[in-house]
Amino acid sequence: MICLSRKAIVSTNWKGSSVQDSNNASLVDEKASLVSLSIVIPAKNEAPSLRVLLPDLKSGYPDAEIIVVNDGSADDTSNVCLSHRVIEVRHPYSKGNGASIKSGARAATGDVIVFMDGDGQHQAKDVGRLVAELDKGFDMVVAARGARSQANWSRLAANTVYNKLATWMVGHKVQDLTSGFRAVNARLFRQFLSILPNGFSYPTTITMAFFRAGYSVSYLPVMVLKREGKSHIHLVKDGVRFLLIIFKVGTLYSPLKLFTPISLILFFTGLSYYFYTYTTVARFTNMSALLFSTSMLVFLMGLVAEQITSLLYSSRGEVITTEIKRHIENND
Repeated sequence: MICLSRKAIVSTNWKGSSVQDSNNASLVDEKASLVSLSIVIPAKNEAPSLRVLLPDLKSGYPDAEIIVVNDGSADDTSNVCLSHRVIEVRHPYSKGNGASIKSGARAATGDVIVFMDGDGQHQAKDVGRLVAELDKGFDMVVAARGARSQANWSRLAANTVYNKLATWMVGHKVQDLTSGFRAVNARLFRQFLSILPNGFSYPTTITMAFFRAGYSVSYLPVMVLKREGKSHIHLVKDGVRFLLIIFKVGTLYSPLKLFTPISLILFFTGLSYYFYTYTTVARFTNMSALLFSTSMLVFLMGLVAEQITSLLYSSRGEVITTEIKRHIENND
């Protein structure tokens, strides 16, 4: 449900200079990037924080399209959206953070989308910094939190493990895998909507997907504030989910990175057990044979999965190329 009817979003100068309007053309610095900006804020019972955040965004980025995705809130989030004249996409019930992100991405009309939390942690002033970094030729810029910005030591330790594991899976340094504050190329982001989970692990999925797809990703250090209210993320339950998502996305985008180590572990376990049984009972046991066979099967599964992934990307590339050609022809 929309609180405010959507109007055409004009081109915005990220440095805060004048903008070009259909009714009143203004002079703009030739070096400034001119694209439309949408800011998507998933929110569940975040009305107090939105009362502070929305005025800052409206004053700092007056021509941006601001979308609040109300994920089944029980407070007066809708009234806050109405009073500040921003777009509200309303879920009739809570669907999850990832589902809110997908709803916001579908509703956004900008060429660039900035996703930020509505809990008071992310600051409006950093939106311009993210977009300016994106303007340097990147496809996604992620706001990377430092150690001081982590909620507690356990969250810091968990995020460190996630970052190291994701770095190994994608082959690129991942500085903040779970940050929900980022600026993205809207067209590229929408390519991955079908694989994004509805829960809290959407940042994990989209980060690894962009790296594996060969898109350019940058990290920008930011200082986040203490959140208002209680976090909806549970360290143990959602931590296990994050790990599963990492392996799931790894299987989808880089199967051999996952299957090869498992195969090697099984192989060397079987080899060690073989030497042990050979020296003690002087025979080759069934368990050794089973471990050797399983290691080969796992490795072959990885090879097959790698070929399927290559075919998937080949097909996707053809579709994207066709869409680009059609767009160029329509504009000519």
